[in-house]
Parts: sequence; C-alpha cells; structure tokens
Amino acid sequence: MSKQTFGAAIEALKQGKKVTREGWNGKGMYLWLKPATTIKAEWCKDPMLKEIVNANGGEAEALGTICMKNADNKILTGWLASQTDILSEDWMIIE
Repeated sequence: MSKQTFGAAIEALKQGKKVTREGWNGKGMYLWLKPATTIKAEWCKDPMLKEIVNANGGEAEALGTICMKNADNKILTGWLASQTDILSEDWMIIE
C-alpha cells in the first residue's frame, strides 16, 4: 500500500473505500464513510432518535458521517480528524 495524504484518504472514503493510517497505534483500525440516508421511524431503536423522526412526520434526513472501527473492535460514529491526522502523509487505502 502506498502512503497518501489526508485529501487522498477523503477521496477514497467518498468512493466507498476504507482508509487507515500507518501512524495509528492500534491494529485493525480503519475509517469508512456512512452515506447520507433517510431514516424511518419504524427502524429506530434509539428512543430519542425515534422521537425526533416521529416529530418530523415519520422520516428524517440523516447526513453522512465518517465512522471508525477502533482497535477494540468498537465503532465510533462521527469520527473527527486531529491536526496530526490532517497533516500526515501516511494514509493508506484498504482495498
């Protein structure tokens, strides 16, 4: 895998690929893009989300977000890049 910039990693995410950084300490960590979608009330298991969706007529638009699988196999929704992540050139696209 060749090393890439943050910009290249973002473009890969938009193409549906997973990305990781060589500099991350945890093994098996990667990011992916969860695309925007329409949420329907009948799908909601989260009571607060269901309340919001019902108040919007039973559907609500959800914006896309970057998610992370961390080293403990837990999922983080809404990952945010640090300045180090943004400026690093050790991003790798997972095929």
